[in-house]
Amino acid sequence: MDESRESESSSILKVLIIGNSLVGKSCILLRFCDNEFVEDIGTTIGVDFRFASLTIQEEPVKLQIWDTAGQERFRTITSTYYRNADAIMIVYDITDKDSFAQVKNWFREISNNAPSNVTTILVGNKIDLENKRVISSDEGKSLAKSLRSPFIEVSAKMGDNIETAFSALTVEALKKIKPSRRRRKTTLVQFSTQPKKKCC
Repeated sequence: MDESRESESSSILKVLIIGNSLVGKSCILLRFCDNEFVEDIGTTIGVDFRFASLTIQEEPVKLQIWDTAGQERFRTITSTYYRNADAIMIVYDITDKDSFAQVKNWFREISNNAPSNVTTILVGNKIDLENKRVISSDEGKSLAKSLRSPFIEVSAKMGDNIETAFSALTVEALKKIKPSRRRRKTTLVQFSTQPKKKCC
């Protein structure tokens, strides 16, 4: 489909994926965009982003998805990408207690840097490693409730619930976006035709 025509008729949402290093953020993005899984995908340096499309209630929606580095040394770089974000996916690894313990800190980053009406979803990744689970589903649900965020568990490796997570996030984000603002965002990105490579 012609990129400019598609953009004219589509809503554009800026989505961030954040969380500790090695929780599977890049794998989630790859699974959602390409339906692929790469075991040793490597660590994101700085920021990477991709475009993806969804249809929500018969409305075409384009997602500009930013995959951010989880390492502390990149926090200053990645914090700038919170600006104008419509939706943020906060990811932890159900086999890694520290990644779960850091979730509140990631929400603090959102509070400090993102728009006040940004939509969030808490995602527990790697449910394919059930025998190594150290964070229960109930713990995830409880934390999400305390943070007033939806919650879902997924497997980037198997593809379980990946599209559901992005769809749920998109539905809630669309409720907060005015039509005039959607058009303005479309104008900004309609000439981008190729996924950009990692920066920094």
